[in-house]
Amino acid sequence: MSNSGGPPRQAIVDLLLEYMDSRYPQRPQAPDLLYVSVQRQMLFHVHEGRSVATYPISTAMAGLGSEQDSYRTPTGLHRVSEKFGDDVPPLGILKDREFTGEFADTDFAGIDKDWITSRILWLEGLEPGVNQGANVDSHERYIYIHGTANEKSIGTASSMGCVRMRNADVMELYGRIPVGTLVVILDN
Repeated sequence: MSNSGGPPRQAIVDLLLEYMDSRYPQRPQAPDLLYVSVQRQMLFHVHEGRSVATYPISTAMAGLGSEQDSYRTPTGLHRVSEKFGDDVPPLGILKDREFTGEFADTDFAGIDKDWITSRILWLEGLEPGVNQGANVDSHERYIYIHGTANEKSIGTASSMGCVRMRNADVMELYGRIPVGTLVVILDN
């Protein structure tokens, strides 16, 4: 968990909550909200209207977009539809959401193997035509928040579309939020 420079976290969260009330007035109400700021490459965990944690992340190297096979990070309102990795050790590799029994090498020679490690929060888009439905469906695209072996890439746009986190961070977040938590991904 970290807090980088710039505006105080709570001021950002207050603006976010105003935006959410204006843009998504009919959204389900829940105590937790995750905000992915693509420009800041940060994930904010909001609990009951208060900033409780921030984490550096990595979104897509190819930028933002929802199209199938675009390798872009989708924007808009999502929810955590499923969680995987309850007992997976740090750096444990997940394939098809199952622990393979293998561990990622953080010292690989410069090639990003895009391993999915430690935990998975599988996202489901909630905006038809934006991140839900034919050719733009975040769930069908397997868009996750997940751990990565390439922790050196965190803080830069470097993923294949998912939201990457450091292993310790994704494990902490995974333990803090339930299935159904809303996630909003914005280009700001």
